[in-house]
Amino acid sequence: MIQQVSDSELQLLKMIWSNGGTAFYARIMEDLAAAGCTWKKNTVITLLSRLSDKGLVKANKIGRRNEYEAVVSEEDYQAAQTQTLLNKLYEGNAKGLVCTLIRRDMLSEGDYEELKHFWEGGDEKR
Repeated sequence: MIQQVSDSELQLLKMIWSNGGTAFYARIMEDLAAAGCTWKKNTVITLLSRLSDKGLVKANKIGRRNEYEAVVSEEDYQAAQTQTLLNKLYEGNAKGLVCTLIRRDMLSEGDYEELKHFWEGGDEKR
């Protein structure tokens, strides 16, 4: 089972995923600064350590630098969290989730058409 993470931990995971699944600590700090995030070194190290403890990233020592590698893919994490959401809110019923998305106009017409095309065996792209 994949553990849930805090919003801050997820932000770091997304940065690692967007960098091909690995990122050096320095790159993470650059990405955070570019996003306007002013976390201190200790905060980032603590968050990365928590992600490691949860089995979501591992640190690889390369010379004197740490490279952080995602152990879980973004797709696997999304699938696990979607299943958790389904179980918590819809008792595992995906139809209930889809109905909510449609009834509350959370899907655009374009989204609907893409899903319809996918369902009919069209483009496998997600």
